[in-house]
Amino acid sequence: MELAALATAAVPGLSPTGVAAAADDARDFTSAVVIDSEGHRWRIRSPQHQEAAMRLETELQVLRGFSTGIRAELPFRVPSVAGAVRRGEMRTFVYNHLPGASLELSELTRQPEAVIDDIGRTIAAIHDLDEAVVDNADLPRYSAERYRQRRLNELDQAATTGEIPAMLLRRWEHAMEDRELWRFSPAVTHGDLHEDSLLIEGDRVVAVTGWTDLHSGDPADDFAWLTAAGDAEFTEKVLLAYQRHRTGVADEHLMRRAALTAEFALAQWLVRGHASENPEMVTEAKALLEQLKVDIETYGGQPIALTPMEGEEPGPAAEVQDSRPVARAGAAATVADTGEWSEDGEDDDEPAVITDSETAGPAENEEVIDDPDATGKVPAFYPRPEAADEPTGAFPAITEETHPSEDGDLPIQPDEASERRAKQKNFFPSTSAASAGSASSAASAGSASSAASASSATSAQSSESAQSASSARSAESAQSASSAGDEPQNSDTQSGDESIYSRHPGLRPPGA
Repeated sequence: MELAALATAAVPGLSPTGVAAAADDARDFTSAVVIDSEGHRWRIRSPQHQEAAMRLETELQVLRGFSTGIRAELPFRVPSVAGAVRRGEMRTFVYNHLPGASLELSELTRQPEAVIDDIGRTIAAIHDLDEAVVDNADLPRYSAERYRQRRLNELDQAATTGEIPAMLLRRWEHAMEDRELWRFSPAVTHGDLHEDSLLIEGDRVVAVTGWTDLHSGDPADDFAWLTAAGDAEFTEKVLLAYQRHRTGVADEHLMRRAALTAEFALAQWLVRGHASENPEMVTEAKALLEQLKVDIETYGGQPIALTPMEGEEPGPAAEVQDSRPVARAGAAATVADTGEWSEDGEDDDEPAVITDSETAGPAENEEVIDDPDATGKVPAFYPRPEAADEPTGAFPAITEETHPSEDGDLPIQPDEASERRAKQKNFFPSTSAASAGSASSAASAGSASSAASASSATSAQSSESAQSASSARSAESAQSASSAGDEPQNSDTQSGDESIYSRHPGLRPPGA
């Protein structure tokens, strides 16, 4: 009932008669839906730590930038802030409630063709937004090369933890060094898109939520949560619809970078866990990274780079998905119940309890590949110089001019303004996976949207949604990956044995 009281303080005249829990990034926000005496619904979001508070302040600036003219041209609705109230050093926000309801990823894949087409149209409409929306909110704008360099810097930072399997570091570095893969046209990007961000009513996407990670950069980030779908036909239909509705030239490597985003959201989730001194996040991220390593070694992994790494055999298999979906970091965060309110107001004294699911190691019968040559430590990479913002027609060579400093600090020299904003905000979830995308959000992860909620993660920024793993949807909503882990618990292993994906289904990449 505390959130209902805050809503009353934020919106004068609001008289609550019922309250229910709302799906959200459970590690970052406490959320609820309040119904007032006139039958109107309001959504309340209260940050649980300073980083989450900064994300809500960012979303406020973004939503203010959606003028009446911009809102009228969009094929969906976006939230509007009805009021805010200070709670200690952070502010709690009240939003006008939007129509529609989010669907779990497994439900979304079974929707009619009209809904699937509208998902593609919705993503295209976001990417076709004027970049003034980003500029007005004082958010980052990245060229393709600067965005690639930023990812390489993040990889260097992740490597210093010494807790990421060397095979994954080599795989990601190889893809990030593949300049041809990163020849894309920057676009306005949602940054934490996953299934929980899409509100469905009938055969339409009627609203899009979660605008805390908006920026101008790689449009592939908004597809990371789809790598958790586990349904190649669904993903292909959404991509085709997106290409039909999007203006400009099609990006032939978009889904490769989306898969990379979903996987990498797990590393971002690990870094975030260390930065926040959260041992639960660190343990979860390490388990998911190890599972991803085993899956790639066992099933082949999704192709991300355009050229095989040294020692790999090129061939038809390089173009075929032969792995289980990537889980989205942060999928363990859940909402305890559905949050239905009572007509007579009874049993509505408190919103539903938001908890974290247990994070366990490998299943009892699950095979874990042991590398006898592994040292358990991965040395830091050498720093990489920043590239020029404006394209010159040729990409400069990267040279290893310096070594890491003796005190252990990474010699990363990003743009001062962008670095300042990056320290305040989390632009690369969790997906949400998922949903890093999964990471779903690591994709969700990374959900996973980010995660990717990493979809996330973001949805994992995130968080820097995971996305979500979303997502990391793209890390960690009640119904996602880089957003939280109330994900569909369907079987996704090729071996038939229980795996990490049974417990964190939002973090899976496409296919199997």
